[in-house]
Amino acid sequence: MSEGQKKSKISASRRLAPKTKLLKMAAGMLEKEKEEKKQAREATLAERVPSLQLSGLSVQDLLTLCKDLHRKIDVVDEKRYDVDAKVVKNTKEVEHLSMNIIELKGNMKRPALKRVKISADAMLGALLGAKVKESMDFKANLKTVKKEEEKKEEVTDWRKNVDAMSGMDGRKKMFNAGQ
Repeated sequence: MSEGQKKSKISASRRLAPKTKLLKMAAGMLEKEKEEKKQAREATLAERVPSLQLSGLSVQDLLTLCKDLHRKIDVVDEKRYDVDAKVVKNTKEVEHLSMNIIELKGNMKRPALKRVKISADAMLGALLGAKVKESMDFKANLKTVKKEEEKKEEVTDWRKNVDAMSGMDGRKKMFNAGQ
């Protein structure tokens, strides 16, 4: 064997033993932390929301208790609304700052370029600059071809031809015209 690949003197089970112990400890700590959070939540709720003693209260006392609870609910709703507004404001600010960072880095996507039709003279002018004084006409040396005009049939009103084409005479005319 080479020097870099020496055989380990520690067996695989001995190497895995510390890992398994760490995992067991971590799982125990996680359970303990969950239990602590649950107890803290229950303590906070017991402190903020005392249990109601409704037995033995008169109607007037119940009404004042309800009004007091409504006031407390309004205060909590106002605080919740304020916190929500702050969260929305902060998220918008974070998005804006992240966009600024992206713009500063220059990682913007480049848009697809549009095809631009350019004449040969303009292309030569762009490539060679002011060196070209006379324009070169590439189309002047091309051979011109005259196109033959296709014969177009006149579009007529079909009602005028109905009488002429009706009967055997009209069909005979059509048959003779096709030959």
